[in-house]
Amino acid sequence: MLKIFAAALVAASMGMGVPAAAQEPTASYPSKPVRLIVGYQAGGPTDLTARLLATKLQAAFGQPFVVENKPGAGSNIASEFVANAAPDGYTLLIAAAPITMAGFMYKNLKWNVQDSFEPVSLLMSAPAVLAVANNVPAKTLPELLDLARKQPGKLSFGSTGNGGTQHLAGEMLKNRAGIDILHIPYKGAAGAMQDLLSGQVTMAFMTSVSAVPLLKEGKARPIAVAAEKRLPQLPQVPTMAEAGVPGFVVDSWNGMLAPKGTSPAIIARLHAEVAKAMAAPDVREKLEAQGAVVVGGRPAEFRTYIREEVSHWDKLLKTMHIKLD
Repeated sequence: MLKIFAAALVAASMGMGVPAAAQEPTASYPSKPVRLIVGYQAGGPTDLTARLLATKLQAAFGQPFVVENKPGAGSNIASEFVANAAPDGYTLLIAAAPITMAGFMYKNLKWNVQDSFEPVSLLMSAPAVLAVANNVPAKTLPELLDLARKQPGKLSFGSTGNGGTQHLAGEMLKNRAGIDILHIPYKGAAGAMQDLLSGQVTMAFMTSVSAVPLLKEGKARPIAVAAEKRLPQLPQVPTMAEAGVPGFVVDSWNGMLAPKGTSPAIIARLHAEVAKAMAAPDVREKLEAQGAVVVGGRPAEFRTYIREEVSHWDKLLKTMHIKLD
């Protein structure tokens, strides 16, 4: 969960007091277009966050900030691409929660989330919402679990791809509830949502950023929110704990990472403008209306958050025994 860290820790990690000589080479940054790499298809929640941010940063810096989608392998393709990029501030990653899980699920990664990147800012966090297709008779979580137990292996859940937050949320539900449901991975949120809305898959854990508008329109039926408290945007929908599965909290989040070795002065410049962008009323309104918590936190806070997420998923995945290669 998001935490507020001591100001002293933040100040120490922000590189305050960096000598002027070290900052001088970055005085003109950026002097050319900056690439924001997204490991998912266009149209999903991470892509939405990246494009909202790109517009603000382009206006602030006077240089193009171009969103490039490099989907595949649970966003690992994009992560490796940025990890291997020059640490000059011109290739940045708009990361999502699966980046902190990948090291436990893939054997041969050539990067490490804690060692291959410089944190810039945690941008936003959004809970997962369990929704079912409108042709599913279950109206509540207990009814859905009862249906699954009566038809082992027959019901399905869609996700944005192997190793993603939605995939792991579904595996958690199988593990906690003792049910057998079939995982259907897609290459992004768009495909998973399309087949949920058409009834081709039974259920999906949808990020609230993409779920709330569709659920309010009645295109799928919300069953429960994987959060500690109900969403104001869906006040009638219980939490997973209220619905009978305690301790079931799954957050999707987005953050900006730079390649390891990027100048502290560049990181500081980026963070300052990212914080302003995420605090902009139109950005906050767009994201908060869809159930997101806007953060815009400092590099030290994001580094601590990543460390805590890695520890959390390490413990959890050991109980589920999931490996993808």
